[in-house]
Amino acid sequence: MFKQVIHHKGFWKSVVSLTLAFAVVFFFVQWAFVGFSAGFLNVSLRTVFALVLGGFVYGFSMTYGKFWGKLKEKANKNK
Repeated sequence: MFKQVIHHKGFWKSVVSLTLAFAVVFFFVQWAFVGFSAGFLNVSLRTVFALVLGGFVYGFSMTYGKFWGKLKEKANKNK
């Protein structure tokens, strides 16, 4: 089922869009916690990597669950 889910049309597009959305939202949340300080904008490459990696984990897991549910429901209807 795993291979079927990750090879489904639109899976990776959804993962990428959720990854970017999560990274942007989390960036602004972190920035808000420091009071929108201009010094926060000097983020390191490590911070950017952590945001993207965290976004990927979130995006992959949410998208996998969504597509798995769709495929499972489709398989149950075909029985």
